Amino acid sequence: IGSDWSSDVCSSDLKEIIMNFKYITIEREYGSGGTKIARKLAEETGLPCYGKEILEAVSKANDIPVKDIEKYEENVTGSFLYTLYALGKSGIGNSDMLSLEGHIFIAEQAEIQKMAYGGKAIFLGHCACEALKDQNGVLKVYIRCSDENEKKKRITEDYNIPERDVQRTQKHFNKKRANYYYANTAKRWDDMNNYDVILDSAVLGIDGCVNILKSVL
Repeated sequence: IGSDWSSDVCSSDLKEIIMNFKYITIEREYGSGGTKIARKLAEETGLPCYGKEILEAVSKANDIPVKDIEKYEENVTGSFLYTLYALGKSGIGNSDMLSLEGHIFIAEQAEIQKMAYGGKAIFLGHCACEALKDQNGVLKVYIRCSDENEKKKRITEDYNIPERDVQRTQKHFNKKRANYYYANTAKRWDDMNNYDVILDSAVLGIDGCVNILKSVL
């Protein structure tokens, strides 16, 4: 949703439909302000927001440092998807067949499902849409930023990244997110067909994105 957002979307009929959403899962382009949007949405609605909290829960439950979990996520490859597929098709149920990255993914998915049992919530990254695919009332959101200058400004200010490193850092994190998403869903992370709502933070701003998402909860 960008400049084409119209008042028709706020009709009473549509509002009646969108009020049924229980979970919002957010994937975001690096530098889009997606994390800010999720956290502010949580603050204004009083709902829990789970992002880094998912890693912290897995870390505590499995006695694995968060930094190591982040490395496993970063190193995941498309072959992991096949490992899960083969494991599921074999019917053996032997988790030892999984790679280390596979164990981490399964642990993350379990934590997301556990968190969802608590009621309405916002989930940031970690393929939460996959963990909740059998749940009703899930809204899959992707946040992008169409303005490269705005994106650059956010990266330097929000993450204290030197201007000379912005492009490299942006490429690194987008590739990491794309690889992880594909390995676990067999879908492209930047394929807009995978999402119910696409928000452009360059057009709507942080507050605009938050207000739109508030309307569905």
